[in-house]
Amino acid sequence: MESAATEPELTEPYLATVLSSSGLGVEYVRAEGNTLFYLDTDGNEIAVTDYCGGYASLILGHNNAEITAHAKSVLDSGVPVYAQFSRHPVANRLAAKLNEIVRRETGDTEPYFAHFASTGAEAIETAVKHAEFDRVLKVSALMGEIEEHVEQARDAAREGRLTVADSAYHKAAAGAPPKAAAGSPQDALEHLVGAVARRNGEVAARPPVLLALEGSFHGKLMGSVQLTHNDGFRSAFGGLGTQALFLPHDQPDVLKKTVDGIRAQARVLDVVVTDGVAEVVERDFPAFCAFLVEPIQGEGGIRLLDRDAAAHIQQVSAEADCPLLIDEIQTGLGRTGAFFASSLVGLRGDYYALSKSLGGGIAKTSVVLVHQKRYRGEFELVHSSTFAKDGFSTAIALKVLEMLEAEDGAAYRQAVERGEMLRAALDRVRADYSDVVKETRGKGLLQGLEFHDQSGSGSAMISSAAAGGILGYVAAGFLLRAHHIRVLPTASAPNTLRFAPSLYLTEEETGRLETGLRDLCALLRDQDEQRLTG
Repeated sequence: MESAATEPELTEPYLATVLSSSGLGVEYVRAEGNTLFYLDTDGNEIAVTDYCGGYASLILGHNNAEITAHAKSVLDSGVPVYAQFSRHPVANRLAAKLNEIVRRETGDTEPYFAHFASTGAEAIETAVKHAEFDRVLKVSALMGEIEEHVEQARDAAREGRLTVADSAYHKAAAGAPPKAAAGSPQDALEHLVGAVARRNGEVAARPPVLLALEGSFHGKLMGSVQLTHNDGFRSAFGGLGTQALFLPHDQPDVLKKTVDGIRAQARVLDVVVTDGVAEVVERDFPAFCAFLVEPIQGEGGIRLLDRDAAAHIQQVSAEADCPLLIDEIQTGLGRTGAFFASSLVGLRGDYYALSKSLGGGIAKTSVVLVHQKRYRGEFELVHSSTFAKDGFSTAIALKVLEMLEAEDGAAYRQAVERGEMLRAALDRVRADYSDVVKETRGKGLLQGLEFHDQSGSGSAMISSAAAGGILGYVAAGFLLRAHHIRVLPTASAPNTLRFAPSLYLTEEETGRLETGLRDLCALLRDQDEQRLTG
C-alpha cells in the first residue's frame, strides 16, 4: 500500500514517517462517494470505505457528480475567479440563502452579514478579529463618554459651582485631597480625576477576555490555536496571542462565577455631576471579546453540548454582553440532521463560522456570519483575504446549499436516517464488547466510539501504544490493512474513533464497518498484538 515514489520526501517528512509506521501511509489515486482507491503492487485498484470524510468536509461525498458538473460549467463559463475589490453577486446570493436558513432554524429575523475566508481556522480568526474590533470601538465610545463627563465637571469647577462628594474619593481609591487642594474645587476635582484615570487605564490595558470550552478545537493558526484546549497543540505558541480561559460545559456554577468575577474586576469609573456635586459611579467595561462554542466537539472526542448547557451559556453570555461565536465548521451543512447543529439545542450565535462541506468537497472556502447588532461596516476596510469570496468557491457553495435544501430539506432527513443506521451498528459493537468499548456518542453523521483505557493491557505493545496516546492510530492502521476501512481517532481524545461519512452511506458500507470493529475489539480483548500490528 506504500507509495512507490522514489523522490526524496520533502513534504512533511516527519509526518510521512509517522503515517508509514502506523500503516496509514497510503497514496490514494481515485475517489467517489464514500470510497477511496489505491493501487496494489500489481497495479490493481483496491477500494477503501472512507469514514474520515475529509474531516467532515464531504457531506456530499468524494467527487460528487452534480458538484463536479457544476464546477466544470462555472469554469467553462469563463467567470473571473479572482476579481478582488469588485461586486460579487454570487457571494451575495450565497449570503442571502444562508440568512434564509438561519431564519428558519433559529427564528431570528434580523440579518447576518457575511465575511468570506478560505479555511475554517481563517474563519475563526476573522470572527474573533471582528469581535475584537467591535469591542475596541465600544471601549473607545465608553472612554469618550467618561471624558465628556470629566470636562463637564471641570467646567462646573471653573465656574465655582462644583463640590466633590467625600464618598467619591473613597470610590476612586484616591484618598483625601492634599490640604493645598482641599479648598480649591478645581484642584480637588483634578485629584479625583487623576485617580479615576489611573483605575480606568489599568482596566483598559488588560487583554481582551476570550472564553472557550474545555475540549475545544478551533484551529491551529497563530490566533486560533490559543482557542484550542489541547495543550499539545497550544503550549509552544503561548507567547504569540491572547490566552483563552477554558471552562467546563457541564458545571454551570463555574461558568457563571468566572464570568461574574471578570465583570466585577473590569468595571471602570465615571465622574457624574448632579446638582453641583461630583460623584463617582461604576460603569460596566467591555472586557469580553467572544465566547467560542462547538455544538459538538469533534476533535475533543465527539462530545455533544446538551440543551441545558446551551441555555446556560446563552444566558450567561447575554448578561455579560459577551458575543457568542458558534463554530459550525465541522458540524454545519446538515451533518447532524439540521443545517446548524446548534439549532438542535436552541443555541443562537452572534457569529457563526462555517467551512469544510461548504466547499462541496472540491473548493476551499469558509464564511463568518455576523449578526446585525454586532456588525461593524468599517471592518470591511481593515480586513481582507486574497482568495476569499472568489467566483469559483462561492458558486460551488451556493450549489451545495441548493442540494441540501432541495425537496424541502430531504438531505437533512437522510442524514438523520443514515446516522441512526451508523449509530445502531456502533451500539451493537459496544453491547457485545462492553469490556473494550466504553461509549458511543454523536449526532447524525458525526459519530464516535471510545475505547476503554488499554494502558493496563497484558500486551506490552497495546499497553505502550495506549499510554503514548497512539492506540487510535494503531487501530486505524489495522482497520485499513485488514478491512479496507479508513477511520482516524479524534486529535484531542485519541481513544475515540470518529466517523463522518457522507449522506450516501449504505447498509453494505455500514455492515463492513461493523465487521471490522468487531474484529478490532476481539483483538484488543484477546491482546493479540501480532494481528493488530501485522
